[in-house]
Amino acid sequence: QVKILESGGGLVQAGDSLRLSCTASGGIARSLSLGWFRQTPGNEQDFLAAIDSSASKYFYADSVKGRFTISRDNGKNAVDLQMNNLRPEDTAMYYCAAGFTSGNILRGMHWGQGVQVTVSS
Repeated sequence: QVKILESGGGLVQAGDSLRLSCTASGGIARSLSLGWFRQTPGNEQDFLAAIDSSASKYFYADSVKGRFTISRDNGKNAVDLQMNNLRPEDTAMYYCAAGFTSGNILRGMHWGQGVQVTVSS
C-alpha cells in the first residue's frame, strides 16, 4: 500500500514563498508519478503540478506556471513544490498524490491528508 505524507504548509503573506514536501512510500510508489493538487471549500480539487517517476517530465497547470516549481528526489521518493510570489487566492488545502499522468495532468491514485496554505493580503 502506498503511503503519502505531506509537510510544509502554513500562514504566509502575499508575495512570500513556501515549500511543500511530500514523501511516497510502500508498494509501487517509486514507479508512480507524483504531484500536487489544491482544493478550497465547496470546490473540486485543482491539479497544480506533477513529475514522472524518472523526474524527466514535468506537468504544470497554466495557473501556476512560472510561480510554482516541482522537483523530485528519487533517492527519497520525495517531491517538493516550491511556491513563489504567493497570492491570497492561493489559499487552499494542498494535497500530494501519486498516480499516472494522462492528458498532461496527474490521475491521482493515492493521496495524502493535505496541508493548509493560507496567504494573507
